[in-house]
Amino acid sequence: MSWLGGDDDLDEEYDESDIRMRPNPKANRPRTKRRPAHSDAQVARVVGVDRGRYTVLIDEDGDDEHTTLAVRARELRKQPIVSGDRARVVGDVSGDEGTLGRIVGIEPRTTLLRRSADDTDQVERIVVANADQMVIVVAAADPEPRPRLVDRYLIAALDAGIHPMLVVTKTDLADPSTFLAHFEGVDGLEVLTSGRGRMPVDELGAKLVGHATVFVGHSGVGKSTLVNALVPTAARATGHVNEVTGRGRHTSSSTVSLRYRGPEGRGWVIDTPGVRSFGLGHVDPANILAAFTDLAAVAEECPRGCTHLPDAPDCAIIEAVAAGRLGERGPARLDSLQRLLGTFSAGVDPAVRRSRLES
Repeated sequence: MSWLGGDDDLDEEYDESDIRMRPNPKANRPRTKRRPAHSDAQVARVVGVDRGRYTVLIDEDGDDEHTTLAVRARELRKQPIVSGDRARVVGDVSGDEGTLGRIVGIEPRTTLLRRSADDTDQVERIVVANADQMVIVVAAADPEPRPRLVDRYLIAALDAGIHPMLVVTKTDLADPSTFLAHFEGVDGLEVLTSGRGRMPVDELGAKLVGHATVFVGHSGVGKSTLVNALVPTAARATGHVNEVTGRGRHTSSSTVSLRYRGPEGRGWVIDTPGVRSFGLGHVDPANILAAFTDLAAVAEECPRGCTHLPDAPDCAIIEAVAAGRLGERGPARLDSLQRLLGTFSAGVDPAVRRSRLES
């Protein structure tokens, strides 16, 4: 009832249209979780990463193949993007000067090569994605070859499902036979040698066709020299080995994908910076035994929790090798397995583990 008198107001009806909604002065309305579908995005290969700028290859193997620069979208700020990734790119992807695309998604990866700072660090660093082959480059001398570092590369490759190959350079300076004897027991490991005036360019190039191959190795072993021979337009910087310390100089500062073109076809060469250590804190030791197919079959007879190390009691593999059931290569294969598994032994002192990492 109105204080002005009269009963006219009593019959009025109100609905939602009579209520005035004021705009939110604090602008704290919850942000929608709906994101654009980006149905017009193009799938491109990431071929280079440089301080937040990504070089991507648009229309790979097509008539309009070209490279362009791109940045990552905000929703991908916590997802690493590395060389070899297949990225979904929107925006201006013409590749003209001054243009910049935007990476809005990463296609599912087939393989992922990772490393950690040391064997106890569970934080992994992605080296390269979607590579199906690994070429481990090691020098016969200057610097001296490091079998344990090669072991670590092999573990990382086997864990990632990448086929490893070994290239020994500088064979004109020293005979690599003693060094190569350490790896006689590794399944399917192809070995190529290189020396002054006789690089295996044709032989290695034939194995690169149709594959994405990552090149890894210690600093100063001639990795960039080999890449330059395979891809003449690469122009990767090369250096020399310090005569006092025996260490190579870090000449490659970033990972880059290079197109290989040979008489038999094309492929991808992924050159990585040289490293002096390769942590394996992310690797599951069970994946190592699976790479030794004949030893894994015998291991089914081992007691539960068997480590397969020399001090393991009642190890069926050790007994089979001693009885000669695995043939002449049995001892070499067992030694390779134990050397790889020894890296993950729980009883290893941290100082010893650190020395293995740097050896």
